[in-house]
Amino acid sequence: MTSPWTDFLRARGAILDEGVACHFGEPAAELTAAAEGDVMADLSHLGLLGVTGEEAPAFLQGQLSCDIKGLGDEASSFGAYCSPKGRMLASFLVWPEGGGYFLALSRALVGPTAKRLGRFVLRSKVEVADRTGDRMLIGAAGHAAERTLHAALGTVPASPHRVSQSDGASVIRLAQNRFLVAVAPRRAETLWAALSSALRPVGTPCWEWLDITAGIPRVTARTQDEFVPQMANLELLGGVSFQKGCYPGQEVVARTQYLGRAKRRMFLARIEGVAPQPGDPLFSADLGDQASGMIVNAAPAPDGGFDVLAVVHAPSTAAGTVHLGSLAGAPLRFRPLPYAVP
Repeated sequence: MTSPWTDFLRARGAILDEGVACHFGEPAAELTAAAEGDVMADLSHLGLLGVTGEEAPAFLQGQLSCDIKGLGDEASSFGAYCSPKGRMLASFLVWPEGGGYFLALSRALVGPTAKRLGRFVLRSKVEVADRTGDRMLIGAAGHAAERTLHAALGTVPASPHRVSQSDGASVIRLAQNRFLVAVAPRRAETLWAALSSALRPVGTPCWEWLDITAGIPRVTARTQDEFVPQMANLELLGGVSFQKGCYPGQEVVARTQYLGRAKRRMFLARIEGVAPQPGDPLFSADLGDQASGMIVNAAPAPDGGFDVLAVVHAPSTAAGTVHLGSLAGAPLRFRPLPYAVP
């Protein structure tokens, strides 16, 4: 996969695999910088779904788990697109731009999600399309991220999940010192050069590690249709509205919320040895040969091993060690998430 953007990144030292920047020559040092310093990352592992038209807000309100109408013009939200059984077919970050909406989700899921959503447009004045090439996605993190973005773009949102926009660019504040920028191709190279004056370019796995330690799940092709949103803590991240009307899977999601605690929840853990992959099964002694969970996302950790988000049968985390792949596999060492899990 090649494009002017990937050619630009390659010329600046990026080692790419299927269009994604794996690293910029020093993967271990880049991970350390992500944990301790000021970094920027190409986010080409994500793609963009665009939804436009005068009825776009009402259409999305009836399809997604989050409250689209509550966003207004300057807010973003995590959310999910679910099957009728309440299982997530995609997870995303959504924000308004140019009279429509962008959804950033796993790049491999953009096409299938656009096709599935398109079936429900019918006579609505709505257009659903793969808009991945319309914006380059760049992540910025660290204490210098805010001032560097402000110097380059002239605007930065003041609080998490707020959005600020300048000519051809939207800046979404994800947390105190973490931002996602969606920038038009005509401005992307200039912005990258400006940000790299203060932020170190790092590989996409570094950004994935930051997401993992923040407890932000991302549904991939290997985990589609596996998790109700609460299993992945999405309601704790503001990605599920329980006050809005119906959407696919809403009855299951609401029942999970109000009729009892979800038996499976997402946890943060460390695994040593073999690299785990999304979709890998987990086992624990209390359930024997029955899988007790599944890896959601995984990335190399700065101090060795791999950090993972894993959906696990909650009692198994207390009953004994949870293992990767089999009862003889590598154990998971659980760590606290930055938010409380019921």
